[in-house]
Amino acid sequence: TTSSLTQLYHQEANKMSINLYPKSILEPDLTPDISSDIDDKCTEVYEACKGWGTDDSRLLKALGSTTPAQRALIPLRFEQMHEKNLKKLVDSETSGDFGIALELLSLSPDVAEAKIIKMACKGIGTDEDVLFPIILGRTNEEMAALKKAFFNTYDKDLGKYLDSELGGDLETLVFNALQGVEDEYDPGFHTDDKAKEDAEAIYEAGQGRWGTNEAGMFKILCSAPKEHLKNVNHVYADKYGYTLFKAFEKELGGLSESAALFAIGMKLKPYETVAKLIKKACAGFGTNEFLLTCCIIRYQGVMTQVDAAHIELFGKSIEDRVKNEVKGKYEKLLVELLQA
Repeated sequence: TTSSLTQLYHQEANKMSINLYPKSILEPDLTPDISSDIDDKCTEVYEACKGWGTDDSRLLKALGSTTPAQRALIPLRFEQMHEKNLKKLVDSETSGDFGIALELLSLSPDVAEAKIIKMACKGIGTDEDVLFPIILGRTNEEMAALKKAFFNTYDKDLGKYLDSELGGDLETLVFNALQGVEDEYDPGFHTDDKAKEDAEAIYEAGQGRWGTNEAGMFKILCSAPKEHLKNVNHVYADKYGYTLFKAFEKELGGLSESAALFAIGMKLKPYETVAKLIKKACAGFGTNEFLLTCCIIRYQGVMTQVDAAHIELFGKSIEDRVKNEVKGKYEKLLVELLQA
């Protein structure tokens, strides 16, 4: 019910870390135990694509009902069982927004994110709204796994690849995040005095000087663990009269502002931040279907909490928003994912 979801949101609101990758990606097992449900999913996908024409309903049900943990194992198992590459098969059988979503679901979550980055940079111009949420707000462990997946998939260093795609303050922020330099929280080091020191440093890099030292602000933002940044935010608000969100908003503009506010949000209010990103995908004239697809697939593992935040913020569920924005097989697939 709506009331129970709202209650969950308030219970979860202060839990600041989000892990998107299942344990099997972060701690790889060369001989994983494959459960019968993985084999069943592989069989369903194979049967849906067999013969003349694809059974789209069967295919969307098979892949749309998977979890991130299952998708980490399905591509390898599918090839073992059927001697076919799952991603290539799905790609050849589907098209449009429906096909893009199914293609991402046919990949392990880390490889899917590598694919999203590549797609966001394809053609003329880069889709930064899709790109920066993948890089920002990640744990050091997940950042290392993402960089490894990108290199293994495309034989390219992610940092060097993005160097040719980004520029300005956004590039500076993204490259700070790519280093995976977030400190481990240490109460003996991340004291109230340290919070005051960092709050003052952010002020001096921004409003306290003529011209903004964006690099200095980004360095503190990316290195501060979530618990410490929460304290810095309180100190900053007490001393200067407004939050870090407002401080960064005042000093930045355009994409770098959006990205920095997202990075702060993922450390302080992650579920609200993802809920706002989903709304952003649906804002204005026309839906950004690619961003919407990426959000629902990438954050599927925490979607219950994100949905609670979305209801609290906007008075409607994510499923209701999806049904208002998109139609057909694509809508059914996204709803299937939300209900998985």
